[in-house]
Amino acid sequence: MANEITKAQAIESLMPTADWTLLGDTELLWTDSEQTEPTALAITTERERLQAVYDSQEYARNRKEEYDQLNQFEMQFDDDRDGTNTWVDKIFEIKGRHPK
Repeated sequence: MANEITKAQAIESLMPTADWTLLGDTELLWTDSEQTEPTALAITTERERLQAVYDSQEYARNRKEEYDQLNQFEMQFDDDRDGTNTWVDKIFEIKGRHPK
């Protein structure tokens, strides 16, 4: 996995307003007196859920990277002026390389 969801990200997702510290990569120091510390299972489950969401959007990240390299407004203007479909063809080409 290129970007693995961390324990800290999972805890932040589960308890966004809680007070806690992560010692090293694994040891959770819970300092919130008003919220209950999430279980190890809850944290693991949230990590897996967040990772699945992240992984499911790989196509969108790849498309965006390619879209950002295009000068889309100029392509659209030129297509309108010249009666061509360069912009549409390029978008379909990118979508074909990175399907949902």
